[in-house]
Amino acid sequence: MSAPPHEGGRTVSVLIPLALPGPYDYDLPPGMAAEEGSFVVVPLGPREVLGVIWGEATGEIDARRLKPVSEVIEDVPPMPAVLRRFIDWVAGYTLNPRGSVLRLAIRAPGALEPARTRIAYQLTNTRPARMTSARERVVATASDGFLRTVRELAEEAGVSDGVVRGLVEAETLVPVELPADAPFEDPDPDAQGLELSPEQAEAAGCLVERVREGRFAPLLLDGVTGSGKTEVYFEAVAEAMRQGHQALVLVPEIALTAQFLDRFERRFGCRPAEWHSELSTRERRRVWRGVAEGRVKAVIGARSALFLPFPDLGLIVIDEEHESAFKQEEGVTYHARDMGVVRASLGSFPVILSSATPSLESAVNAEQGRYERLVLTGRHGDAQLPRIAAIDMRTHPPERGRWLSPVLVQEMVRTLEAGEQSMLFLNRRGYAPLTLCRSCGHRIQCPDCSAWLVEHRFRRELRCHHCGYTAPVPKACPSCGAEDSLVACGPGVERIAEEVSERFPDARVALVSSDNLRGPQSHVDVFSAIEEREIDIVIGTQVMAKGHHFPWLTLVGVVDADLGLENGDLRAGERTFQLLQQVAGRAGRAERAGRVFLQSYMPEHGVMRALVSGDRDAFLEREAEMRERMELPPYGRLVGVVVSSHDGGLAQRVAREMARRVPAADHVSVLGPAPAPIALLRGRTRLRFLVKAGRGVNVQAFMNAWLADFKVPNAARISVDIDPYSFL
Repeated sequence: MSAPPHEGGRTVSVLIPLALPGPYDYDLPPGMAAEEGSFVVVPLGPREVLGVIWGEATGEIDARRLKPVSEVIEDVPPMPAVLRRFIDWVAGYTLNPRGSVLRLAIRAPGALEPARTRIAYQLTNTRPARMTSARERVVATASDGFLRTVRELAEEAGVSDGVVRGLVEAETLVPVELPADAPFEDPDPDAQGLELSPEQAEAAGCLVERVREGRFAPLLLDGVTGSGKTEVYFEAVAEAMRQGHQALVLVPEIALTAQFLDRFERRFGCRPAEWHSELSTRERRRVWRGVAEGRVKAVIGARSALFLPFPDLGLIVIDEEHESAFKQEEGVTYHARDMGVVRASLGSFPVILSSATPSLESAVNAEQGRYERLVLTGRHGDAQLPRIAAIDMRTHPPERGRWLSPVLVQEMVRTLEAGEQSMLFLNRRGYAPLTLCRSCGHRIQCPDCSAWLVEHRFRRELRCHHCGYTAPVPKACPSCGAEDSLVACGPGVERIAEEVSERFPDARVALVSSDNLRGPQSHVDVFSAIEEREIDIVIGTQVMAKGHHFPWLTLVGVVDADLGLENGDLRAGERTFQLLQQVAGRAGRAERAGRVFLQSYMPEHGVMRALVSGDRDAFLEREAEMRERMELPPYGRLVGVVVSSHDGGLAQRVAREMARRVPAADHVSVLGPAPAPIALLRGRTRLRFLVKAGRGVNVQAFMNAWLADFKVPNAARISVDIDPYSFL
């Protein structure tokens, strides 16, 4: 129930989408009515800004001194109360200013402006005194009753715009005002879906029942790759729409949307609305308004879709819930998986977390009874899980200057001869991760970051993958001046593609990486080519790791299975297992058997043994035991704090002063300051603290006590990350 309107002559608090800790008080002039959640324009200093009425005035400033609200934007529904509570919750949990979190919810330029219209034309019974063959074609085109613009009529009739305008002047065509935005189709929840297996039907029935109950219910849908989890949770989406609710499906990457949209259309008869960073400004405005006005029934989106103004959200699905891409690392830092659960709790409806490799956090929540767990043990239809084997690179090394083991090469030969497809996976972009001088040993580094420049040979450039700096590949060593002394060290996907093209000159090869896929359409094109068997061998990064179904892809080779184990991240083992299990899941998803080969220099590692044996639960149990013993998440709390400045000396001084002020607290230890693993990023020197606390500690209260009265110099910055996922 919405709050009663604020009549003119009262005072209200208004939250502004700037980095402000809370709302400001304003006077609502007589004759101006608004309610909590109304969008308003208010003065702030010398300018006027957009804001949202957050509630009654705080009373901190005498009402006689308050500035008046300039305008109430009446063309837009008020921001729903549950979204305002969510913004408050996210701000409090992540220690970000409420205004910064509000900004996430109104990132659609033009969405608050009056709805635009376009002029189309309708045929009348009036005919001009002179009818030409061109005019007759226009009349014949318009006689079907559909409304068209001048340009549309001219194109369909094969005439010039002038012919159409002549019929308008003769009143044969009359103007009709239409909305500028195309309407949204309503998905049909009762359209025919795929036939579910008994196991799928049982899981789907449970999800549907939770939606019908209309209460908060977190559910973990845990199914092996290819088990049909999407079709199962589609039944919950259908039930939410039958109940008159809106549904939101979060995916970690845009690359996953193409096939998902096709599957959604096959199940519901039309595509859902999309929300991600690649949308045009016009489409963002259209979707935002459609959601706010309740005209959009289903959205598939990236993490920021959580902040759309749904008036009647009844279900959230978080697909591939284990994915680290759900963590927003810059600006307002939050984890969309965790915040999705909070959003469902505030709205009192179910949330489904779906994965073939659940995060340890979700697995522990299910084990301890906080989440309900639904398990799919087999692949859909006749498909079987692939056979996974490790190639010991110490026993079967590649030829000198090559990167593929003879064992894997032979398997690729077999696959090509059978008319099937292979995929080589390496989670390293570019041609080589390091360029080294053979004469003096100089390594070419980014001038603004403490990171090596990655060679991209196809573009003939060196690139920093942290700040985006680029430079041409030099002909001579920048340090000693030796010519022809620079050598590429290590492989990236471009180098693997080069080797594959040399070994298999007749094969059709596709390189799939974020560097050569620009926008959703490029993803659609390459994935369609693979599905249509226009590609024989795919070389890809993690873009290829999940969510895709290619019936003729039967062989997966992981070029460097040890890669993810090289850093000291507490989740290194878990992430490597999840990534490689997802990669392996691309093989054999139809009736043809799949084979997966992991090139490894340490096949005895626990992660490799778990992948080969298929004993995921034993791996998670060992990982959980280690975390619990060390009181690490999910059995403990972490907070990352980074001090940064373009002035390295200033960053050091600020960090030392912070260390001196650490408050005493039980079950809390503060490590640091120490140089961050990437100690220089975009020209800023970075020092890092890590706060380690017991599970029951209120880390937000500890951080507030630590930083509340600390004056940060203008040239320095302190970033706080509650529950960090990256330790760089």
